[in-house]
Amino acid sequence: MTTQDHGAPTRFTASPELADNLQRVLVDLIALHLQAKQAHWNVVGPGFRNLHLQLDGVVDVAREGSDTIAERMRALGATPDGREAAVAATTTLPAFPDGEQETSHTVELVTARITAAAFTIRAVHDRVDDEDPTSADLLHALLTDLEKQAWMVAAEKPYASRASMLGPVRG
Repeated sequence: MTTQDHGAPTRFTASPELADNLQRVLVDLIALHLQAKQAHWNVVGPGFRNLHLQLDGVVDVAREGSDTIAERMRALGATPDGREAAVAATTTLPAFPDGEQETSHTVELVTARITAAAFTIRAVHDRVDDEDPTSADLLHALLTDLEKQAWMVAAEKPYASRASMLGPVRG
């Protein structure tokens, strides 16, 4: 924080490093939001309904998290870049495959992407905390939500796998 000439404090502004670290989190959350929605639309197979609904939770966490991070960046005088070209060029998440994806494969794909986004947060956390503990608090909350979503999505796999071994349910 700096002061103006008359002694009143001005707002805290992010250093380029803090802005870059928050930007890294932002693009991964945007990519996760888009990829989880793609998975939601294209999941097929045993356990479809449970996983389809669970993916909405991932979408919500990623979308709300990206908004929180972008707004924090603006509050700190940084400019978030959520344009598709920026996201595609800088995300750590691998591209999501085209077409329909079977439920157990979707579980693996989405869990890996949630984990990648969480890893980015863990990778930048300490540097963010050194400069701005308030932003680090936001990262803590996001990490809690993402790791919960990873657990919940991964827990669908045994059901999806068992259901495919049993074959179609006849009634």
